[in-house]
Amino acid sequence: MTAAAETLHALVERVTFHNPENGYSILKVKVPRCQDLVTAVGSFVQVQAGQTLALSGVWRENPRYGPQFEVHTAQETRPATLNGIEKYLGSGLIKGVGPVTAKRIVRHFGLETLALLDTQPQRLIEVAGVGQKRVQIIQKAWTEQRAIKEVMLFLQSHQISPLHAVKIFKTYREESIPIVTQNPYRLAQDVYGIGFVTADQIARNLGLAPDAEFRYQSGLLYTLETAAEEGHCYLPQTALVTQATQRLALKDHQPDPAILLRLTRQMAIEDQIIMHGDQTGQFICYKPAFFRSEQHLAERVHALLSRPVTVDSARVDHWLDRFTTKMGLQLSDEQRQAVQMAASARVLVLTGGPGCGKTFTTRTIVALWRAMGKTIALASPTGRAAQRLSEMTGQEAKTLHRLLEYDPRTRGFKRDIQNPLTAEAIVIDEASMLDLFLANSLLKAVAPNAQLLMVGDTDQLPSVGPGNVLQDLIQTGCVPVVRLTQVFRQAQTSQIISNAHRINQGQFPQLETVTDRPKTDCLWLAAKEPELGVQGIGQLAVDLLPKLGFNPAQDLQVLCPMTRGEAGTRNLNKVLQQLLNPPAPTKTEIVRGGITLRVNDRVIQLVNDYDREVFNGDLGTITQLDLEEQEITVQFGERCVVYDYADLNEIALAWAVSIHKSQGSEYPVVILPVYMQHSILLTRNLIYTGLTRAKQLAILVGPSKAIGFAIQQTKDQQRFTYLSQRLTQLVQP
Repeated sequence: MTAAAETLHALVERVTFHNPENGYSILKVKVPRCQDLVTAVGSFVQVQAGQTLALSGVWRENPRYGPQFEVHTAQETRPATLNGIEKYLGSGLIKGVGPVTAKRIVRHFGLETLALLDTQPQRLIEVAGVGQKRVQIIQKAWTEQRAIKEVMLFLQSHQISPLHAVKIFKTYREESIPIVTQNPYRLAQDVYGIGFVTADQIARNLGLAPDAEFRYQSGLLYTLETAAEEGHCYLPQTALVTQATQRLALKDHQPDPAILLRLTRQMAIEDQIIMHGDQTGQFICYKPAFFRSEQHLAERVHALLSRPVTVDSARVDHWLDRFTTKMGLQLSDEQRQAVQMAASARVLVLTGGPGCGKTFTTRTIVALWRAMGKTIALASPTGRAAQRLSEMTGQEAKTLHRLLEYDPRTRGFKRDIQNPLTAEAIVIDEASMLDLFLANSLLKAVAPNAQLLMVGDTDQLPSVGPGNVLQDLIQTGCVPVVRLTQVFRQAQTSQIISNAHRINQGQFPQLETVTDRPKTDCLWLAAKEPELGVQGIGQLAVDLLPKLGFNPAQDLQVLCPMTRGEAGTRNLNKVLQQLLNPPAPTKTEIVRGGITLRVNDRVIQLVNDYDREVFNGDLGTITQLDLEEQEITVQFGERCVVYDYADLNEIALAWAVSIHKSQGSEYPVVILPVYMQHSILLTRNLIYTGLTRAKQLAILVGPSKAIGFAIQQTKDQQRFTYLSQRLTQLVQP
């Protein structure tokens, strides 16, 4: 029997849970006929304690939690009492109004408060402590809330989630309704967090035909975008059509691949995609930006290689002899070759594993260039790697975005072909992290008479973004490469380094069982089940690390193969936060999306935010939470960055992060949980990358079966890139 629908007029007493990704919320509400608080569950935009809502839905019996009201639609109504108005305004719904300001406003205007906000918001200046700037903030927030509600009424009628409604409104403002009605697939291109799948569902709810040509075209572009997220620069035409056919299929509709094949040709004519034949005669398909970046990158590398560097080799050798004598060190034959080649090569790749002397070799090359009177620039894709490069060379190093002078206004780099870098010699460390677009931007900014040294470990994970630039440059055979293979004696004493090389050779690492008096720097906790592993990680953090002289809140980084699962980052972040930064009366905290954020929490930036100049993978610490202004301040190195509550989806807790996010960073202590529940992602270079992030101590947690499985997995999916072929064709037409 279907439950009867009814409407409850409810006052929200507290928000037990709210997920901003889908708006799903669990509320405790007060309704007139019930003495006890009622549990209401459903999707809401920005639900806060103090709101008065008309909830339409049905009663359900939850086997664990008892009766709950399942909300189908919710419409906000205005509170009728002074206490209700005060609680509503002070709930955090309106930026600039906290509990204290709300009390003052209601005390001054009484029951007319909400009507006054609609018609005469400038009168807020009459309230003690509310200045002109605060009045403008409140007025803007109040107007935005009203506009959101109008858009919500339209979007809710088409089953669009509350969270997506807010994002749509922020992107299109008053144009939201006409844009969504005319072409909902624009949302996938314009609105962060709304992809093709969501836009497609919205289109279906609006009654658009599943075989509409612009749906198919959007699906083809979405397939290329999805491929880019997996590291591909292009897809073969056959793969594009096959994958798009699968993505566009619905229960009541199966696309015709022949139509999609025809559309790829039509989109190529219209320059929506770029299509050309590869070396086998098959067609390959790019999004235009990918094609142009790859083509231009190859041309820039070729242009540099075409300009020889004149150098006195005997003089370089003489300087090298004097330098090594002065330093009291001896270069290996490989290292000496690298320094000699750096003197005479326009572009040089220096690669090798840990302990093979990349650091000393790079430092020697920089010293040589300095002795030659060259102006030198040092950079790395991440802030931490740049800081390490600076310490290594004794010269300032920058992130690539700072080196290239990113301009938030134009969303581009100031340094380019027309305005190249002035440096005559450039070092890029952690070059394996360079994706197609960043590498292209870099090469645009390298002056024709400059020299470029790219340093990286090709056995690490490739870039998170599309492309496999460093590996492609090496594979061409056109770019000079020095691979350091000799592990130095002092590095051989580290089991972290020794085990990294064993893993690279497909051998099981030599691991010491965890004790409070370890003899090596590479330990193993053989917790067979993920639940036991999580408990073990907690005990290691609280008990073992302090005994070994480490401060776990500062020195420890847990690196996980994936985010989900008991031993994934999401669960471990909750566990570690409770242990390393527990709640305290002196710590301010907020709850967003079921996640608690409090002062002193370590957080990670999830996306590139060019306006704030913080980038994907940057780690910081929350230093301030302002409940009144609804802002969070995060310390990133020497910089403080302020986030509005609305932008908190850009950051996440970082007591545990993914191995992919750790690239370019090093930590005193790394704990690496490895379980078969992660098997889909376990690979040799993943474990190698995670292990080599540890500077002083690494602890693997998990069964030997999972570790062995990962080491044997070398069948990484081949990335579709054409950079090496393009460069080879330019060098050898």
